[in-house]
Amino acid sequence: MATTAELSDRTILTGDRPAERERLERLIEEHGSPLLVFDPSVLQRQYETLVDALPGVDLYYAVKAHPNAHIVRTLDELGAGFDVASSGEMDLLLELRISGRRTIHTHPVKKDREIRDALRFGATTFVVDNLEELRKLAPYRKRVGVLLRVSFRAPSARIDLSRKFGCTPYEVSSIVRAASELGVHIRGLSFHVGSQVPDADKHVEAIYACAQLMISLNERLSSPLATLDIGGGFPADYRLEGLDLHAFCRPIRRALRALPSDWHLMAEPGRCLIAPAVRSVTTITGRSSRAGHRWYFVDDGAYGSYSGQVFDRTVYPLQVFRDGPTAPSMIAGPTCDSIDMIAEDIPLPALEVGDLLIGHQMGAYTAATKTRFNSLPDARFVVDRVAVDPDKGALETPSRATSA
Repeated sequence: MATTAELSDRTILTGDRPAERERLERLIEEHGSPLLVFDPSVLQRQYETLVDALPGVDLYYAVKAHPNAHIVRTLDELGAGFDVASSGEMDLLLELRISGRRTIHTHPVKKDREIRDALRFGATTFVVDNLEELRKLAPYRKRVGVLLRVSFRAPSARIDLSRKFGCTPYEVSSIVRAASELGVHIRGLSFHVGSQVPDADKHVEAIYACAQLMISLNERLSSPLATLDIGGGFPADYRLEGLDLHAFCRPIRRALRALPSDWHLMAEPGRCLIAPAVRSVTTITGRSSRAGHRWYFVDDGAYGSYSGQVFDRTVYPLQVFRDGPTAPSMIAGPTCDSIDMIAEDIPLPALEVGDLLIGHQMGAYTAATKTRFNSLPDARFVVDRVAVDPDKGALETPSRATSA
């Protein structure tokens, strides 16, 4: 029977699951190793769950989380909008014939060329957080609507995005007044409480603070602020504990119900949608023993799909299809660099060259932040329509995988 070792910061699954293992071995045989295996049905389930958890809120997928055509196409079919932050991300949507009218450009700092690229693409909603950026949009005042990003620092967030972006609540009034003088339409406010927050408290605080600002400003504006973008930050289940998105969003729903009914509500989910829909599949290519530890070398690592452990401070759940006594083990990536480590001093049963290592919840900020160090090939992205429960194995007969 499979066992689960819960560590302070990582979940490890052990024990053979023949159906799941054989399925992934066939994918490796067909496509090579390493792989990122995408299940569209999981993404659909996550999207529909969040739609239900945030009624009346338009969802714009944060393309930066994983800018992949298969992922974007799936969300397009589900009716999602898209949060873009660069001309490159817009190019991906353009290739898929997705209208710029279904996007928001959320990077607060933009070159003039990027603004013109976005306007040609059809984007009309832009985010700024200071007067300098507001002035960049003034030449295009008749073609743009602006969301002013407000900073709400969140010490509990894994990545505190308000450290880098967002004006203070005290600056909102003066920036809105300057926009009016420039003839730039401020549609409303936006915020992002940070990445992987443990609860919705900061969302609620920001919603109430922004609402008070908007209502106060609207008393003296000829063009009222009527849009609130509540950003992202909705978490992924990196402990495989069965995170309940609907319960997480309950305080947010309560706060949003207190807002005027004619306001346009938006959100920018990324991680919580795509993280659980992608697994990493790597192969053990070497092993050794030193200083009382078993060492295993795999063909993907911190410079590749596990880059999120470095840039995103994320610890991914790991799975091996072996059982038996465990020993302190190290898992190293394929490059020549000694920092290319996936896991250190974790309890694993004895593994063999050729065994598979599975990383779960690896859809967000993995392939998106990889490098090409040592000129190693990227993990190949494949689409595999099979729902997998880590504790039970395959839940349904999958269709044939297709390569990206």
